[in-house]
Amino acid sequence: MILNPSLIRRSWLCWLIVGLSCFASVSVHAQPPPQYLPVEAQWCLPDGDCLQLEVADEPEEQRLGLMQREALPQMRGMWFPFPSPRHLRFWMHNTIAPLDMLFIFQGRVIAIEADVPICARLPCQSYGPSLEADSVVEIGAGEAARLGIGVGDVVKIEEIQRY
Repeated sequence: MILNPSLIRRSWLCWLIVGLSCFASVSVHAQPPPQYLPVEAQWCLPDGDCLQLEVADEPEEQRLGLMQREALPQMRGMWFPFPSPRHLRFWMHNTIAPLDMLFIFQGRVIAIEADVPICARLPCQSYGPSLEADSVVEIGAGEAARLGIGVGDVVKIEEIQRY
C-alpha cells in the first residue's frame, strides 16, 4: 500500500487541530485556584466564642468567595461586607464544601440559608432573602445551628488588630 504524503500531512494537521482545540477547551473551563484571605475580623458570640473571619471586601474577592476551598474548620468563616444594602443572592458554583450563609442587615441576622449544598454544574440555584442585606457571613454547614445562631441575633463584627 502506498501512502500519499499530502494525505499524511492533512491527517497530521487535522489531529493537531483536534488536539489543540481539546487543550483550549480544557483551559477555558479550568477552575480558579482557591482563594485564601487573611483573617482580618471576628464576630464574638454571646458565649464568648469568636468566629475568625476572612474579609472579602473587593469585587474580585467577593466573586471568588470560597470556591474550591475544603470544608472550613469550626469557628472560621468569610465575611462579605457591602457598601450599601441590596438584595443579595449567593450561589455555590465551584464551591466544594456545603455552607451556612448568614444574611445580615444593620447588625442583625435577617436570614439563614443552612446546609447549602455544593453545585458541581451550571445552572446553580442562588440563595438569599427577599429582604435587603448589607453583608453575608459564610461558615461551614451546620455551624449556625451548632453555635445557636438564629434570625434576629445581634452581629457585631470587629476588625482584628494586626501587629
